[in-house]
Amino acid sequence: MSAPQWDLPPELCCRPMAFVALTGLDVVYNAVHRAIWDAFCANRRADRVPISFKVLPGDHEYPKCRTKRTSYEWYIPKGILKTGWMNKHLNLVPALVVVFYELDWDEVQWKEKQSECATRVEIVRTSLQGRNTKVAVVLIQKKTPLPPGEDLIASERAAALCNACDLSGKSLFVLPHTDHLVGYIIRLENAFYEHAQTYYYTEIRRVKSHKEFLNKTTHQLLFVRHQFKTAFFSELKQDTQNALKYYRTAYNLVHELRAHETNMLEIKTMAGFINYKICRLCFQHNTPLDAIAQFRKHIDLCKKKIGSAELAFEHAAWMSKQFQSFGDLFDEAIKLGLTAIQTQNPGFYYQQAACYAQERKQLASQLCPQEGSANSTGPDPLETPTGTLDFYGQRPWRQGHQSIDPPDPEKEKVGILALQRRERGVLHSELIIALLSNAVAQFKKYKCPRMKSHLMVQMGEQYYHAKDYTKALKLLDYVTCDYRMERWWTLLTSILSTALRCSYLMGQVKDYVTYALELIGRASTLRDDQKSRIEKNLIKVLMNEVPEAEPDCDQAAARAAHDLWAARVSLAGSNELAIEVQDYVPFVQCKAKFLSPSFHVDVPVQLHVYLKADCPHPIRFSKLCVSLSNKEYSQYCVIEESCQSNDILEPSTQENMCLVPGKMRKYSFKFVARTEDVGKKIEITAVDLMLGSESGRCVFLNWRGGGGDAASSHEALQASRSFRRRPSRPDNQLDWDTISIQANTMIISRVPRISVQLRHEPPALNNEMYCMVVTIHSQEDAVAKDVKLTAGLKPGQDANLSQTTHVTLSSSEMCDDSHPALLPDISLGDLQPGQKIEKPLYIRCGTIGSRIFLVHVSYAVHTIVEDKEIVCKCHKDETVTVETVVPFEVAIKLVSTKVRLRILPGAEQEMLYNFYPLMAGYQNLPLLNINLVRFPGFTSQLLRRFLPARIFVKPQGRQADDSFIAAA
Repeated sequence: MSAPQWDLPPELCCRPMAFVALTGLDVVYNAVHRAIWDAFCANRRADRVPISFKVLPGDHEYPKCRTKRTSYEWYIPKGILKTGWMNKHLNLVPALVVVFYELDWDEVQWKEKQSECATRVEIVRTSLQGRNTKVAVVLIQKKTPLPPGEDLIASERAAALCNACDLSGKSLFVLPHTDHLVGYIIRLENAFYEHAQTYYYTEIRRVKSHKEFLNKTTHQLLFVRHQFKTAFFSELKQDTQNALKYYRTAYNLVHELRAHETNMLEIKTMAGFINYKICRLCFQHNTPLDAIAQFRKHIDLCKKKIGSAELAFEHAAWMSKQFQSFGDLFDEAIKLGLTAIQTQNPGFYYQQAACYAQERKQLASQLCPQEGSANSTGPDPLETPTGTLDFYGQRPWRQGHQSIDPPDPEKEKVGILALQRRERGVLHSELIIALLSNAVAQFKKYKCPRMKSHLMVQMGEQYYHAKDYTKALKLLDYVTCDYRMERWWTLLTSILSTALRCSYLMGQVKDYVTYALELIGRASTLRDDQKSRIEKNLIKVLMNEVPEAEPDCDQAAARAAHDLWAARVSLAGSNELAIEVQDYVPFVQCKAKFLSPSFHVDVPVQLHVYLKADCPHPIRFSKLCVSLSNKEYSQYCVIEESCQSNDILEPSTQENMCLVPGKMRKYSFKFVARTEDVGKKIEITAVDLMLGSESGRCVFLNWRGGGGDAASSHEALQASRSFRRRPSRPDNQLDWDTISIQANTMIISRVPRISVQLRHEPPALNNEMYCMVVTIHSQEDAVAKDVKLTAGLKPGQDANLSQTTHVTLSSSEMCDDSHPALLPDISLGDLQPGQKIEKPLYIRCGTIGSRIFLVHVSYAVHTIVEDKEIVCKCHKDETVTVETVVPFEVAIKLVSTKVRLRILPGAEQEMLYNFYPLMAGYQNLPLLNINLVRFPGFTSQLLRRFLPARIFVKPQGRQADDSFIAAA
């Protein structure tokens, strides 16, 4: 009983097709015959009839037919189904034998050829004696035959040939070898298929006819056998609906059999075969729910039928194969178009198969003796004379035995021991890994990430047990990221423990250190004594010594690993390791922060690094360095101490270089920023902590950015949401959870010590030369050098404002479009401490509305920071909003539009009105209309030629004393 015993027979798993034997074809030396054979079997499309063809010699010996039984009165069956029966009817006993013979209707030697053909047919019939197999003849002809009834010679000779060969007219065919060979072959196939259908129908009736001779007392096995055969013949006949019905009946009959230890395996084996057929046909009929229901029923009926307790691993193996086979059927149906869902896909069946395979492995380790023990000197009880069993599911040493008690208890004991020894040699881990791999592929396909990760962990553990540590480590390393992210700390600890053992047995120093860093940290759920042991091993690695073997390691593998580590220790030049711990949860926590989001250039930049250890014992480090985006500053952020490898755990004279479990350490750094970095950002790119020493082995823990690890962000969130009262701490100590990472800061210019004041009288009038006085007062202790003024319209406003706003420093010139809206970099020279200067600006606004004016004063000043003199560039900005309005608005109300005057001849008449223009530019004057009573023909148009219609008001600043109005 070897491991392949649990594999389903290939003849059970294939699609049954009618078997047709072709004789008389020489496919090796005859090109015509080869072309005919290729047309039958090459490139068969799905729409061609399901037939299995095989070329056999004309005198081929077919399996002999047993003598027909006339009575079952004293017959006791020895088993349910013979191991060769399915293969016999699929590949050995044809439904139809076709004799090919080259013969044309106009053959000169017709009589001799006819006689030879009849002889060949008779040879075939003799080989098939006792079988119901059909026989047919195909004449290979060179010419295309005439339509039926037109060739009288052909009709006569065909009748004669049928008579000579004892054939019906439906069993003689003509195959012209012409350009349309494939078309003729397809027509032949259809005829062959009809003959095969008739044969299998006859076989079904023959099997059914036995039922009347059976009784349920002694022939229970035959009821199952006959139902199975009827169903199998129905499949060969392609009658799948009836086949399904017969298989269901056979399945129910199997479970009606009296079960005991000696026949339990046979019952389960046949139940598994029939269940496979039922599920396959259900999927084929597109009724997947029926298939799933049948499989569940099958498992419920069989899961308690364990059989012999000493061979319990066999039951686990059988259960595993049931789930695997159903998963294969399910997956095959999906490939043919069935739609699966996330909660019902083949992955669950592969997973369950793997679970039973693991149970098989455990039972085998408990029940099976160690190799070399209890060896028998006699013949192997698992061998049979023919090399195969007679009936499916029986024991080799008692085939055909159907009694409750074994015939020979001693043989039974020897046989069980032989099975146990054979099971001991099975590579269980490989079986489990294959099943888990199938399940992982399915869960990945149906987007079930947690199931996929869970099974990958199991695969990694199986690879570990199979001593394939490289693959184990690869799989375990892949899933640890998911478990860290979802904070499954117990599962993560288990995975890391296995990974640590793998890395130890492989002598992988970096991997070993990486896993050890995490296993002694806060995320690990190991006991304190386990953490202590791992930390001591880690320190040995830092001292460049060989660590102790991990518990539960295979002893032989551990001895080989010790030699491997010794070789690693002796190597020179490979004692520096860099580990990026950002994505792990190491035993050292790190947070780095700038004390402010921004620093003035004349103030030292201050940076704090906080460290906290979570390991069981104190541990010292040799170096702490912070890398900044500007490499020039990194040299100021380093703490370094040289220590010997043998005093890592001893008290240090510099206490701050030792990390005590649970206590936080703060390390301060500061530096002076360069003036050219004003306006630039400085970022913490990395924090490196060096464990060990150059005399031993250096391990650099690297945090990207300002620190933190895979668990710190969630811990900070939990702390912010917690309502627990924090314990009181001394003033100089901080709570770790309250420290936030500030990984960047900005260098900003020095705070200017000058005041800028603006004096003006709003609002500004449209087109007025508006005066604004800028007063600059120095409050610096040193000379403000190279003072420059930029003044005018603030950039970034409406483009129309830039075109209608003009600025000048001169009060005597008139602003026009050639003047800018902003005067840049007006040099004011140096400004002594306490000195004050004033600068007037003249602004002309061509349109009304609000405008924002900017006054920007920049200068340079020398200052001392941390005993270092630097030149700081400072600036001060002031803005003001000025509203521009229309000079005046005119509202006229005419009390009367008619004024009656009497103008005497020679007399003068004056009419005076006042007009006050408050806006520069052209202004229209009121119109004068005169109506002369005595001269009705006189019009005002004549008068307007002599009167002005508008005037021009000249714009001028407010400091001017007079203005004038000129008539245009």
